[in-house]
Amino acid sequence: MSIKSDIEIAQEHTPQRITEIAAAAGIDEKYLELYGSYKAKIDYKLLSETSAPDGKLILVTAITPTPAGEGKTTTSVGLADGLRKIGKKAAVALREPSLGPVFGVKGGAAGGGYAQVVPMEDINLHFTGDFHAIGAANNLMAAMLDNHIQQGNALGIDVKQITWKRAVDMNDRQLRHIINGLGGKMQGVPREDGFEITVASEIMAVLCLASSITDLKERLGKMIVAYTYDGKPVTAHDLKAEGAMAALLKDAMKPNLVQTLEGTPAFIHGGPFANIAHGCNSLMATRMALKMGDYAVTEAGFAADLGAEKFIDIKCRKAGLKPSAVVIVATVRALKYHGGVPKPELNNENLEALEKGLPNLLQHVDNVKNVYGLPCVVAINAFPTDTKAELDLVEKKCNELGVNVALSEVWAKGGEGGRALAEEVVRLCEEPNQFSFVYDEQAAIEEKLNAIVKRVYHGDKAVLTANAKKQAQQLTELGFGSLPICMAKTQYSFSDNAALLGAPKGFEVTVRNLKVCAGAGFIVALTGDIMTMPGLPKVPAAEKIDVDEDGKITGLF
Repeated sequence: MSIKSDIEIAQEHTPQRITEIAAAAGIDEKYLELYGSYKAKIDYKLLSETSAPDGKLILVTAITPTPAGEGKTTTSVGLADGLRKIGKKAAVALREPSLGPVFGVKGGAAGGGYAQVVPMEDINLHFTGDFHAIGAANNLMAAMLDNHIQQGNALGIDVKQITWKRAVDMNDRQLRHIINGLGGKMQGVPREDGFEITVASEIMAVLCLASSITDLKERLGKMIVAYTYDGKPVTAHDLKAEGAMAALLKDAMKPNLVQTLEGTPAFIHGGPFANIAHGCNSLMATRMALKMGDYAVTEAGFAADLGAEKFIDIKCRKAGLKPSAVVIVATVRALKYHGGVPKPELNNENLEALEKGLPNLLQHVDNVKNVYGLPCVVAINAFPTDTKAELDLVEKKCNELGVNVALSEVWAKGGEGGRALAEEVVRLCEEPNQFSFVYDEQAAIEEKLNAIVKRVYHGDKAVLTANAKKQAQQLTELGFGSLPICMAKTQYSFSDNAALLGAPKGFEVTVRNLKVCAGAGFIVALTGDIMTMPGLPKVPAAEKIDVDEDGKITGLF
């Protein structure tokens, strides 16, 4: 029997009209802006005009990612469906996929198997145009900046200290470093420049943290785009750009409503990088999901040391959100990889390697319980190759830490396969909750960095290069010292060395650069070269994507 692909499963399904999904969720038709029959934007006035109480917020995070895959989005979708299976009213809030990974290595990002959101082709391709609007606003800012320099440079911008890049939502390494303004005096001022992928633009982070159009404009105006010859920051407000950017973004601000295969409301909105930004869907989408019922399921990028930490220390801190429970997704295969098994051999039972890899999961569990102070459950994303002995070992080790394990079979069975996980999550939501942040926001920049490295990564300390120390001092003098920290490090290890798998100890994390994202409201601490414009692989996923004369798309997965 051949296994159907995600796109085949999605295309065989007949979705409900989005007006029906909205009505069942209690969304009045006056707030709906339809994009065809199966997608809608929801007017943000809903948030200020509804009297509905908030449901419980459930965060889905994961172990340190491996090439074996973990299935965080699939679990999030399946959990929301599972909650409905046990009679609860639930919604899910997720990030929008970027075109870069869709055409690059990863393929689509709308869940998988029988736990996915539809219409998956639209979600993975242009959707409702949010990313295009963000790219346009980003490039308007770039055009206004270069035009200001061309027209006399009244602000005294140093062209060697321009921090703003252009953006395109595509993996295109050719654009990482460019020289523009060539061709003579009337063609602009020649300078070095570059592109970032749209999800890396600060505008993406700003849009995802903004609580209103007014807040959006204020945040856009605060973005630092360059420095003057005497080292003073130049903002978008100095260039009078925030109003026009906000005009481009007014519809992109509105959360998108779609549905799971089982008709659960799904808000898919925003998608900031999980390295150089906070890696969560928009605050507005999360708030709307909370108004839709008893439980709102959301996810954060990468593992619990990156995504969950930023969700808590940046998004929850700034928005006043408080999770009720956390799901930590793991697979037996990924844990064996952390135990030293190469990818081709992961299907074979190997209890010794599993035991070696388990400390990675257990350290994430310990962090969620004892650092973030939140009740949690481990969701084992089931694979046919998992053996009973392997599953029993994972359960035994988690139980020793006072945490239950639920086998998640949502990929194969949809919401039915998420019943056990849903029941445990409901139980956890009633448990005592000592939710706390990793650090005090008012602490010095270096103290905050050390708190993350010691408490979350379990390293010895953060080491700032001479350059980073100077930047910390400058940022403090400019009044940015009390902003939260957004750590930009490899997602493949607790440390800043991708080769250190499992739960390494005795390491230091080197902070090489500190950059303020004044609009988003955090300081990015760069621990290495974080790629903000990926390239396509030798065989891009784009080579397998096609469309027939009826408009049916194939090759998305």
